[in-house]
Amino acid sequence: MNIGEASKASGVSTKMIRYYEQIKLISPALRTQSSYRTYADNDVHTLRFIRRARDLGFSVEQMKALLALWRDRSRASADVKTFALDHVAELERKAAAIQEMIRTLRHLASHCHGDDRPECPIIDEIANASDKEIPEINARFGVSALK
Repeated sequence: MNIGEASKASGVSTKMIRYYEQIKLISPALRTQSSYRTYADNDVHTLRFIRRARDLGFSVEQMKALLALWRDRSRASADVKTFALDHVAELERKAAAIQEMIRTLRHLASHCHGDDRPECPIIDEIANASDKEIPEINARFGVSALK
């Protein structure tokens, strides 16, 4: 099947399939004489695995490790369980940081008059917060560090 068909069958966009190939998360696709990528059922199965891992919030590096565990038929399930529980702990830290941000913003918004005056506790808090009060959050809501 071609890349479009593999994309539809796996739920992974063609752009992401090309990216995963580029970063060596997946093996390079076989090519036709016309240089079109072709995919087999096992490739689609791997792409579905990656899609599900991504949906569960695993990073690319974590997906590489998961793929290695998946392919290693002699692995211990305890290793997979530990890996998953470590990810759960990371997600819980991120969720706690996000909840704290929500509480802070709600509190600040409740103290903002929301009128024509320039005074605003939201802006004041953001401008005057110390480094230790601000959790660092990446674009995917991942906490990189809590100061």
